[in-house]
Amino acid sequence: MQKKLILDSHLLDITLSRLCHQLIENHSDFADTVIIGLQPRGIFLAELVHAKLEKITRKKIPLGYLDTTFHRDDFRRREVPAKASETRIPFVIEGKKVVLIDDVLYTGRSVRAAMDAMISFGRPAKVELLVLVDRKHTRDLPVAADYIGKKVDTLATQRILVELEAQGHKQNKIWLINKD
Repeated sequence: MQKKLILDSHLLDITLSRLCHQLIENHSDFADTVIIGLQPRGIFLAELVHAKLEKITRKKIPLGYLDTTFHRDDFRRREVPAKASETRIPFVIEGKKVVLIDDVLYTGRSVRAAMDAMISFGRPAKVELLVLVDRKHTRDLPVAADYIGKKVDTLATQRILVELEAQGHKQNKIWLINKD
């Protein structure tokens, strides 16, 4: 297994700052905006983005977690049943601008499932997608991110590994891994 470093801790911090400033440009004071991290791995990125945004804007911004397990189209096709994670959305999304956050955009199926799951909490005015890594050329569904940390050309035999301190790693790093 070969690992290639895509983003080290310093570059990841710069990337997160850029993403936050792009969000601020489009959402200004975040009065009508909420942030939702996709379970399981998107919540760690959502927490990082959320903390940076609140620090920069000095505003309280609603943050929630969304589990899509039972909305996935492969839920019943797995040999080992997927374990559900916590959904915590302590606010109404009706009429709000929602920024969905996930670590890696791959086939688009998780985002589709998130859209289905999110409707249980109201009808948002707008939904945007922020991802740390966009694996280009791998979509099964026509899904595109509005905010992208880094675009990476990948093969089916490769995967992206996101290591964040919030997940227990020593440093924030993003790797491209060859499964060979």
